[in-house]
Amino acid sequence: MIKRALTPHLLSLSRHYPVVTLVGPRQSGKSTLCKNAFPLLPLINLERPDERARIAEDPRAFIEAHKGGCIIDEIQHLPELVSYIQVAVDDRGVPGEFILTGSHQYQLMESVSQSLAGRTAILKLLPLSGAEFSESTYAPLSLEQRLFTGGYPRIFNDGLDPTQALSFYVQTYLERDVRLILNVRDLSLFERFLKLCATRSGQMFNASNIGAEAGIDQSTVREWLSVLETSFILTRLQPHYVNLSKRIVKSPKLYFLDTGLLCYLLGIRSPDQLAHHPLRGAIVETFVASELIKNRYNAAQEPSMGFFRDSAGHEIDFVIDDGGDVRLIEVKASSTFNGEFLKNIRFYRAQPPARVSHSSVIYTGTEAFSVDDISVVPISEIPWL
Repeated sequence: MIKRALTPHLLSLSRHYPVVTLVGPRQSGKSTLCKNAFPLLPLINLERPDERARIAEDPRAFIEAHKGGCIIDEIQHLPELVSYIQVAVDDRGVPGEFILTGSHQYQLMESVSQSLAGRTAILKLLPLSGAEFSESTYAPLSLEQRLFTGGYPRIFNDGLDPTQALSFYVQTYLERDVRLILNVRDLSLFERFLKLCATRSGQMFNASNIGAEAGIDQSTVREWLSVLETSFILTRLQPHYVNLSKRIVKSPKLYFLDTGLLCYLLGIRSPDQLAHHPLRGAIVETFVASELIKNRYNAAQEPSMGFFRDSAGHEIDFVIDDGGDVRLIEVKASSTFNGEFLKNIRFYRAQPPARVSHSSVIYTGTEAFSVDDISVVPISEIPWL
């Protein structure tokens, strides 16, 4: 079993809020985390149709029967239950009485924001981070193995073949989640769109281009992309504008949140294929993006991250802005350092009135050092960034 970094935050918030809501993609370990954190609470699985029907028939009786608290798994299947939870927590005011989990952020948060505003803490759990894996009992993985395998816990806990497991994951996602959220008659068309998105991970996202390739209009692209985001398959990173030129590119960049799933969708079937894959650089950059996002979520914080790119081609992969504390991160899929890696960071820092507290270049080499106050960091050390 891998200890999840979010555990202390989950426990702490349950002592201050009557409801804690944990969201994240399917199979990211939400149920396991909650069961381990609250071993005395019963777990109610709303994936089960008989359980849903029983509770829907008499929600008040269900709430009364669980005055001592419970974990309600996949609450988005019964959103009307949230209103009954609101009444109960307002009457009783017991901290940590209900622990809710959900896989569809939009469906879940719509009902939570309406009924539980001010009554719930909200946490997000993604697949395993590098920091979590490094503290586990599993054997260390090479970079290629980490990129290829990704971080879904069941692959490690059950010794599953990554390609097979992720194939089933995609099939399940398409058959259950996409049909549930969208009225998609041709699932193969959505799967094509999903694979086309994979080829854009780490790149600027252009809705018209991908729509033309997928054979769908731009409104459908936006709708489908929103579903992929709210089910934690991918995310869009927005450009960072503060205090710099108006010539900044305005399109977002696209990143998958698990490189194992990304590799599967790209048709990569072994770690060895990654060494010379044409999208290796984008996959490495995606890995760093997902690690930075995971580390924020695991600290119960929202990512305050964007990127910089201007019309002249100057680009910084990640700009982390914590309100006056700006950090720059460049990612290079090279094991050999090159002085050219520093040029865009130097350009950014020279723009008035740039306010940069720390700058890093992450590369796939093994030696850590500094050049002109710019840290050069091996990718194996990024869990501590």
